[in-house]
Amino acid sequence: MAILKIARMGHPILHQRALPVEDPSAAAVSRFISDMFETMDDAHGVGLAAPQVHVGLRILIFFVPEERVTQVPGDGPIGLTALINPEIDLLGDETNLGWEGCLSIPGLRGAVPRHTHIRYRGQAPDGTMVDRTVAGFHARVVQHEFDHLNGILYPERMRDHRLLAFVEESARFPIDLAAYEAEPQT
Repeated sequence: MAILKIARMGHPILHQRALPVEDPSAAAVSRFISDMFETMDDAHGVGLAAPQVHVGLRILIFFVPEERVTQVPGDGPIGLTALINPEIDLLGDETNLGWEGCLSIPGLRGAVPRHTHIRYRGQAPDGTMVDRTVAGFHARVVQHEFDHLNGILYPERMRDHRLLAFVEESARFPIDLAAYEAEPQT
């Protein structure tokens, strides 16, 4: 296995639509996914998409640690998951604002609106089909990684760029997103 180089914001691959994986059962795909898991772990991330490691294919990986689970029904911890050629359905109109970081945008985080509930489907590396309806952080991380497959970075989803900050500064001067959302927006 190998640690892969992570593309940073500004690299053209991060703005391109990834291509479908033609043979999800290929040994090279399995090896690549193992390298993605090792890279994500080394970078202390919770998700990673193939374009982030300079490969323009529709593969994403993620996990949901216990400490990131929200109180939204349908959210819950989940172990390492890989999806090949994933699809997403956004369920309902309910969205929530939450902090996101990105391994391709180190040192920054921003408040991004995301659908609270989604359904996703894709093929696992062992060939089985994954089909889940999820909510909360689980839904957020999948939407974030799915965006990478379509050439979208989280700042492009933000409604208010005043909520984009360096991680250190946002820790020193925290913003209560629930209170922010309750304020009248002009």
